[in-house]
Amino acid sequence: MDLKDCFVVEAKMALPNQFFVGRIGSRWIIAMRDQKKIMGLRCEKCGVTYVPPREQCHRCWSWIADNWVEVGTTGELVNYTVVRYNDKHTPKKAPYVLGQIRLAGADTPLTHIVGDVDPADVYPGMKVQAVFADGPVNTLMQIDHFRPL
Repeated sequence: MDLKDCFVVEAKMALPNQFFVGRIGSRWIIAMRDQKKIMGLRCEKCGVTYVPPREQCHRCWSWIADNWVEVGTTGELVNYTVVRYNDKHTPKKAPYVLGQIRLAGADTPLTHIVGDVDPADVYPGMKVQAVFADGPVNTLMQIDHFRPL
């Protein structure tokens, strides 16, 4: 394909959706809601702990849906972006930081909001801690955001 055959279409796309999180996601959210604990699923075969949890190990394909472990509520910011636009589907008013956080005891990062900090002061490697919602939310937003330690 020649570049002269390419073109750009500018558009806006809104993707509001709801889905059933199933028994794995439900158990994960209930632990956050009722106990202020973050749980993961650990693969006994290769030792990987997944947060968010999943039924199957993505390295060795073993089924791991019953090997729950508690991970920490603190972690390290692995990567991030600053969201600089407002939309009815975004969880906060811009600008805000959306980061990937590897929690203590987990091998995979959790994508979530990093708050209580100026976006200009955020950096990879920053230590953060979960701030839980005051009341029941029954979604991933049971963790309201992560704040710098």
